[in-house]
Amino acid sequence: MQSLTSPGLDLKSSIRTASSPGYYPTHHRVGRGGLVIQCVSRYDANVNANSNTSAAQTSGLNFGSGQVGRARHEWQSACAILASKVVSQQQDTEKSNGGADGIAAVNGHPTLDLVPVKDQSKSPAPLPKPLSITDLSPAPMHGSQLRVAYQGVPGAYSEAAAGKAYPNCEAIPCDQFEVAFQAVELWIADRAVLPVENSLGGSIHRNYDLLLRHRLHIVGEVQLPVHHCLLALPGVRKEYLNRVISHPQALSQCEHTLTKMGLNVIREAVDDTAGAAEYIATNNLRDTAAIASARAAELYGMQILADGIQDDSGNVTRFVMLAREPIIPRTDRPFKTSIVFAHEKGTSVLFKVLSAFAFRNISLTKIESRPHRNRPIRLVDDANVGTAKHFEYMFYVDFEASMAEVRAQNALAEVQEFTSFLRVLGSYPMDMTPWTPSSAGGD
Repeated sequence: MQSLTSPGLDLKSSIRTASSPGYYPTHHRVGRGGLVIQCVSRYDANVNANSNTSAAQTSGLNFGSGQVGRARHEWQSACAILASKVVSQQQDTEKSNGGADGIAAVNGHPTLDLVPVKDQSKSPAPLPKPLSITDLSPAPMHGSQLRVAYQGVPGAYSEAAAGKAYPNCEAIPCDQFEVAFQAVELWIADRAVLPVENSLGGSIHRNYDLLLRHRLHIVGEVQLPVHHCLLALPGVRKEYLNRVISHPQALSQCEHTLTKMGLNVIREAVDDTAGAAEYIATNNLRDTAAIASARAAELYGMQILADGIQDDSGNVTRFVMLAREPIIPRTDRPFKTSIVFAHEKGTSVLFKVLSAFAFRNISLTKIESRPHRNRPIRLVDDANVGTAKHFEYMFYVDFEASMAEVRAQNALAEVQEFTSFLRVLGSYPMDMTPWTPSSAGGD
């Protein structure tokens, strides 16, 4: 084959257009410098089979005789070699002209600006991971990295209850119980811890009203022994005190003990126990004491004037855990179910409701009545005796059974026949952990 770079090679005679007679285009190759190389083959009708055979035996191509490519594959090979030569020359030209900036047009058309591509051999920077449904699902039940909202400040008994229910959780303090509910509803927290009753002070009615107002579900309970302490600033003695501040429940739980101690002082209610200790420490009040936990004394640098001042050593507060979604009830461990119901005909159906549980041997652990806020008074007109006014109530009931049990389902089906409103607040595991009256709840 004759060298393509020899002086005898005429590129103009080799490169023809597709419109030339006798030439048939096989394929196109676009050079980077704008040169269009068109591989063609010529079929000469005057060439017989003998001449074709002799041409096939020829070691080279006779460009000078005008016989351009007697075999199609020979022309394709020649064009490939020619294209490689052109590309090599264009690469040398690009290096001298600054790379891709030297390309002006392709096949007579202006080229677009080329964006340099980064080296793909290097691993690209990781992109932010999009949110998935698992990112919005409840956190693990064991409490790892669980966000739990509670009312109060660090050192409150609610914080201790959150730590007992969900070890290693992230406790989020809230200034009000309402804010703790909203924190869970707005996905700021995964759970909320809410005190609902105390063995000495009774039910916390405000929180029962919030349970009905919001749509959160009870998913657990924890019973926390309460160990109250009388706290004051360092160096302050009991004789210097003029006031004792704490949560209303804490004041009522220590009322007799404070009287026995001779502290006939003003007793002022605040939002929470640990908040009272923080208030005294922040304002340097040397004439005021607080009823709070030993942990609050440690956090706010206060001294303990008296330890264990609750009126009853068996002082226990029951907390419930709230979540956006209910848990699946089970039957392999003791469960408790909380409901609330009402009836348009007043309290006359209460006996029928209670009999639905007694007939199925379901034990009730609590029954609480609260005024019906939407209809607080019911009027009954009687032509003989006149108009009677009755108070309307909502009834909160806790019973020892799981909603997975058939007896509990049948009991609620019967209760629904007697009531105008029925709502299951939650079916959750009972707190079966042992406790001792002398243990400190705030530690």
